[in-house]
Amino acid sequence: MSKITPVKVIIDTNVLYAGLYSSNGASHLILRAVEKKQIKPILSISLLFEYEDVMKRKKTILNLSPSEMDSLLDHLCRLSEHHRVYFLWRPFLSDPKDDHILELAVSSGTEKIVTHNTKDFKGAASFGIQAVTPQQLLEDIA
Repeated sequence: MSKITPVKVIIDTNVLYAGLYSSNGASHLILRAVEKKQIKPILSISLLFEYEDVMKRKKTILNLSPSEMDSLLDHLCRLSEHHRVYFLWRPFLSDPKDDHILELAVSSGTEKIVTHNTKDFKGAASFGIQAVTPQQLLEDIA
């Protein structure tokens, strides 16, 4: 029996939020695929802090206690591959808040960023990186 290698991707914060907000839809299926080890998230400290910030700002909507958020982030960290970014190309993308995600993709050699805002990553292809929607990623790994 051969072991299937998980697809390495960077999960944009909007996908994490959407997947936690609703159990219907592709974003939630992405999170389930992470749990099943079909997808290996790539994580940096700055991306983890961004996840935490959004979750805490949206805690009422997400209906998560602080300890549940911490547990969820800890679990995500255990399932992820961690990378440090030693170089910066800012500004490069149209939304400077997304530059750290592109830098993580380049630094880690990750070829896909899963996001609901693919247009925000215009230019990522020049680094060999593809921005895909959750639905596109699910189709790719099916």
